[in-house]
Amino acid sequence: GQNEAIDSISKAVRRARAGLKDPKRPVGSFIFLGPTGVGKTELARALAEALFGDENAMIRIDMS
Repeated sequence: GQNEAIDSISKAVRRARAGLKDPKRPVGSFIFLGPTGVGKTELARALAEALFGDENAMIRIDMS
């Protein structure tokens, strides 16, 4: 569920900030899928804010 996704993303971000990731590879590539109203956009904005300091620093593709 959503808690598992948040845990996985949180771990990836913590590893990157601690310097434990490969410097030649990105922190991650995240695709959020699911029904309307489960918090995909909110999670993506929070992630962009945490990583880049701007909630608009994300690419959003609407598949509807």
